[in-house]
Amino acid sequence: MTFKDAEDGAAWSLPVAKETGLKGEVSLPGDKSISHRCVLLGAIAKGETTITGLLEGEDVLRSAACMRALGAEIECDIDQGGAKTWRVFNGPINAGHEDRDANSTLYFGNAGTGVRLAMGLVAGLKIEASFDGDGSLRGRPMGRILEPLSKMGLVAMSNEGRLPVQFEGANHLNAIRYRLPVPSAQIKSAILLAGLGAKGTTIIEEPLRSRDHTENMLKSFGAKIELEPFEERGRLISLAGGQSLSGTHINVPGDPSSAAFPIAGALITPGSDILVRNVLMNEMRIGVLTTFQEMGGQIEILEPRNEAGEPVADIRVRASELHGVEIPATRAPAMIDEYPIVSVVSAFAKGETLMQGIGEMRIKESDRIAAMEEGLIANGVKVESGADWMKVTGSGEPVLGGGLAKTYHDHRIAMSFLVMGMASKAKIGVDDLSMIATSFPNFVDLMNALGARIQG
Repeated sequence: MTFKDAEDGAAWSLPVAKETGLKGEVSLPGDKSISHRCVLLGAIAKGETTITGLLEGEDVLRSAACMRALGAEIECDIDQGGAKTWRVFNGPINAGHEDRDANSTLYFGNAGTGVRLAMGLVAGLKIEASFDGDGSLRGRPMGRILEPLSKMGLVAMSNEGRLPVQFEGANHLNAIRYRLPVPSAQIKSAILLAGLGAKGTTIIEEPLRSRDHTENMLKSFGAKIELEPFEERGRLISLAGGQSLSGTHINVPGDPSSAAFPIAGALITPGSDILVRNVLMNEMRIGVLTTFQEMGGQIEILEPRNEAGEPVADIRVRASELHGVEIPATRAPAMIDEYPIVSVVSAFAKGETLMQGIGEMRIKESDRIAAMEEGLIANGVKVESGADWMKVTGSGEPVLGGGLAKTYHDHRIAMSFLVMGMASKAKIGVDDLSMIATSFPNFVDLMNALGARIQG
């Protein structure tokens, strides 16, 4: 696809001069995964939950709107300096469907994390509810969430395991022991949230660890949850039912998935030297940093600290000579959302980069393996792929560029190719950037402030 084929709404990224590079320091939007959980748990906790640093992207705001529809009170205070504090109060959300319109639909737009976690939360409340989303979200599988919830006693109707979904509620919800079929924080979280309202102790067998934000945040809200080693690489998670949560304060750290974009831009753009502040450093979220360092990336972790039960640090990144690596499948749970930008960095590295065990990429907002392969080839990069793997071959030189990437309404695809254009020989475009607001509302302004040349 070429620029003359672009429709209205297209944008492009122009190469940054070698003498200039990306320079400066930035603070990131709040972590999306934690932001969703703050809002959902605050909605069922007793008392007030205050949140600073909340990501105000479309996905999180959809979760907030759905919690309001269930009866929670959510408001935002702004002080004289412009700093925002979100306040969440438990309203009639726990009182049952007689206090709300059970026929109204909880519409989550494109928020996959929001809808899946909310299904677990609503199942635990044992109330009726309907769930729906946009065309993209309707195409994503929900059966992997509904299957364990039905084992607990939920009665639900769906479109062959996809949205729209109707919950008929459950008079009694029973705890289960459940082995996760794939490493998925969303499945695990849905079961745990349902387990809060179940009779007995819910036990989850996690053979390969996934993101643990729900476990950490449940503790912050006062829940008692037990974690034990399980098999070689996993954990056994136990949560007693009938527990109530208490409101708390959460300061949301910067999103490492968002951090991956300026970090990648600095690594591949000659002359770059940037500082990214206040980045979440949870070990299940920083596989991308490990990968970039293995590729030869000059990345320094500065001032490590703890905030809201999560590790946080500042990250300095400089332009680097990179080489291809083999990324093991076991790392996928710690960086599943970052493979699109990793494939871009791989295009500038010398040699082959093999990404394995990444089948989950095919059922995200788009088929991200197919979307990245198509866009990379359009910009002169050699790519091969299979059902759950992708291989990118780079020459160690800037990629050709000059193509327009189709984003398939996927924010991470759009941002990845805009970063690619910063260091390519010719400009690179994307057919739409409107969906970037779902996770990184100020992406273009932040990158341009560092020296990028994104237009459109």
